[in-house]
Amino acid sequence: MKTEYLYILEIGSKKFPCPECGKRSFVRYINTETREYLHKDYGRCDRESKCAYHLNPYLDGYAAMIQEEKQRAAGVTTVNSVKQKYIYSRQRHLNSFKAHPGTKTVYFDFETFKATLKPEGYEQNLFIQNLLSQVRFPFEADELTKVIELYRLGTITEGYRAGAVTFPFIDSEGNIRTVQVKEFDNDNYTKGTDFLHSILEKSYIRNKIPVPEWLKAYAENDKKVSCLFGEHLLKKYPFNPVALVEAPKTAVYGSLYFGFPEENSQSLIWLAVYNKSSFSFDKLKVLQGREVYVFPDVSKDGSTFSEWETKARKIERKSPGNSFIFSDLLEKLASEKDKFKGYDLADYLIQKDWRLFRKQPLESNSQPNSVSEYQNKPEKIITILKNQNDETQAIQTDEASNPTVKAEVLIESHKKPDEKNNRKRLETWDKEIQALENFFTEAETPDHPIQFNTYSNISDVRKFIKSHLSVIKANNGNPTFLPYLSRLQQLRDRLGSPN
Repeated sequence: MKTEYLYILEIGSKKFPCPECGKRSFVRYINTETREYLHKDYGRCDRESKCAYHLNPYLDGYAAMIQEEKQRAAGVTTVNSVKQKYIYSRQRHLNSFKAHPGTKTVYFDFETFKATLKPEGYEQNLFIQNLLSQVRFPFEADELTKVIELYRLGTITEGYRAGAVTFPFIDSEGNIRTVQVKEFDNDNYTKGTDFLHSILEKSYIRNKIPVPEWLKAYAENDKKVSCLFGEHLLKKYPFNPVALVEAPKTAVYGSLYFGFPEENSQSLIWLAVYNKSSFSFDKLKVLQGREVYVFPDVSKDGSTFSEWETKARKIERKSPGNSFIFSDLLEKLASEKDKFKGYDLADYLIQKDWRLFRKQPLESNSQPNSVSEYQNKPEKIITILKNQNDETQAIQTDEASNPTVKAEVLIESHKKPDEKNNRKRLETWDKEIQALENFFTEAETPDHPIQFNTYSNISDVRKFIKSHLSVIKANNGNPTFLPYLSRLQQLRDRLGSPN
């Protein structure tokens, strides 16, 4: 029996690489009359919880455009098919577009991009609000402000993507190449993906408003995602090493956890390529002369790591100025469940307290003599996974006012279930925490810096108390965090009992 729909998802087990996540989980739309595929972007990713990419020819306007063209050719002046729920159409046909060689790149309109940066928009930005209050270890408002300004993150404030975050891809010259739109759920997992130019185009056509000339010209670019996410930071920080990941979200998390780049330092610049298939010479040649540490997403069969490493070696041969140092620690430590879900660095970082990762040294105490030495021991690059069985964390103090923990372990070691269950806390610090809270509520807290002990000062006593209480509450009974409890008790003794 002939289907009533002209375009359907192909039936069968055949899958293609997804345009969004790069995984071979993409089912394409076909024309039921000709049995030909539609443009390669039309289809649905089966990884609904992780990717959820779906470009539908009926919702996109493609089907309506084809129907209207057929009717116009037949002398019909109106679209009257009940199948055409949407009567708007695109200004061009994605299937037939071919860029002319040498065509100049048209950049995204800067004023339109600026509209995504309205301050009031961040209140409805679910991605930002989740980081502010929903994650296990919420970030401070100042930290989120820094990362918003660093990457120029914005918000969609109206329409069907209202509340979504915008990730602009800005090149090294400050040009806006494209603006990715991401809708997240309450756990900051992707619900939907779009691009701002596509949203605008649909809105203009749906509301019968002439499409701006800049948008018409921009739509004819062969590639939209034609630079790295965060690439604009390279010129500002010309000597800093780079940490390279797949998705913009992971780059944002990297900056929030390991700190923001600083001039004339070894602090990392976190950049993203966009998706698995975007690890290419055209994008990465801008990193010539840099130390680039690569963190591929984990995958069920290790294909992402292998594919990127193979491409990296080809790029190095083609351009000796490029050098990539891969870390396979996530690949080694990820569980089978994590690999099946395609976890990335962000999925592991968000489980940890970001305050423990600040001011991390990029390198070990001894400077390696060669790149190969780095490659043999990638754990020297960033001290996040020194030993998968070592759960100790060294406490460092920066004038005691901003204590940091050197995070030697990013991922908890994979022990047997019975071992985990037997490792229960012998006691909690409930009484100690309550006593400390009572004391500091009643005690007179000095507004000036104080001498904490013989070797350190506390510059902001209130901030010191607040941060330490937050840490011991989140890790109640965990002996690793006992120094936080001890320092608060020392401060209590230093200030003395209230009258």
